[in-house]
Amino acid sequence: MGLFAVTIDAPDASALARFYAALLGMEVTYDGPEGALIAGYGRSVMFQQVGEYTAPRWPDPAHPQQGHLDIIVDDLDSGEARALELGASRLPGGGATFRVFADPAGHPFCLTV
Repeated sequence: MGLFAVTIDAPDASALARFYAALLGMEVTYDGPEGALIAGYGRSVMFQQVGEYTAPRWPDPAHPQQGHLDIIVDDLDSGEARALELGASRLPGGGATFRVFADPAGHPFCLTV
């Protein structure tokens, strides 16, 4: 038994897969009606197409996150610039070693050194 992929719900699975593929230097390896898959570096992330999607609104406890990705970067400033260029939004929070963002579908993620 083994883990195939972490799966993230999305209102537009193809678009969210392209966002993370560009952010993480991975490739979209599947894009179909039920979702899209990115892979690289021995890892996979699946983006599942959801019709009635409700985005988390971190840090609002009425619309909590269901999980988040921690993405390691060499430099927070250049990582932030790249994430924003690709369509991420900066969220409140963070510190000297990490910053908090939302992907284009509203899922929180952190860039960390």
